[in-house]
Amino acid sequence: IKENLKLVDAVIEIRDARIARSSRNPEVDDLCGQKPRIILLNKCDLAEAKVTEKWIKCLTRSNIKALAVNSITGEGLKNIKSVLNELLSEKHQRLTAKGIQNITDRVMVIGIPNVGKSSFINKLAKNAIAKTGDKPGVTRSRQWIKTKLGIELMDTPGILWPKLESEETQLNLAFTGAIKDEIMDIEELSLKLVQVLADKYPDNLKNRYKLDSLSEDPLENLDKIGIKRGAVISGGNMDYNRIAVMLLDELRGGKLGRISLENPD
Repeated sequence: IKENLKLVDAVIEIRDARIARSSRNPEVDDLCGQKPRIILLNKCDLAEAKVTEKWIKCLTRSNIKALAVNSITGEGLKNIKSVLNELLSEKHQRLTAKGIQNITDRVMVIGIPNVGKSSFINKLAKNAIAKTGDKPGVTRSRQWIKTKLGIELMDTPGILWPKLESEETQLNLAFTGAIKDEIMDIEELSLKLVQVLADKYPDNLKNRYKLDSLSEDPLENLDKIGIKRGAVISGGNMDYNRIAVMLLDELRGGKLGRISLENPD
């Protein structure tokens, strides 16, 4: 990223609107310096709109603008060109004064794994050029993609930083799929998720799984969900792996409602 910044006019940083803090690579500020930047809070349809609005106000400053987008439907993407024009107005005025009319802006796209970077690029280019997948680590090399908006995009591999310091960050990244399930204990992860949801979104949990009440013990709540979803196996035991897979899939697919796991307050 550092080596290629000199090739671009601006940076588009994509984050997950549900975890706008945890999905931020803390090294990006130092790497980008004063380079104009647009922060896209992607998957905004899965997050609470009022919380996303708070994040937009919190993140916006002179050389950084934040937008809520949905890279699957294209919601919010039409605003990118005008915001980019605003950030690069001095460059545009300089080139226009020289008689140059058709100005192409070169932009680097960065973001952690599975945040929707490739889906965003494909939607903007209206062509499935960048590989997409529901697993992190699909993009592996730098590539340039042209769009019809006068913007050339440089795609970069999604990378996590070397040390995830807080447990909350680790959990949020794992809940939303930025860390591969294959290297996680997903049964323990589902237990943590139920604990978080029971605290922050109890009604979502009760409504989705038709629960009359929630216990203070997350394992009891997991058992209640398992009973409702028929995850009881021989001997009256619970198939916790099945419950974990279902719970994580339903969170990631928005079936538990609009959930923001982080708030800027």
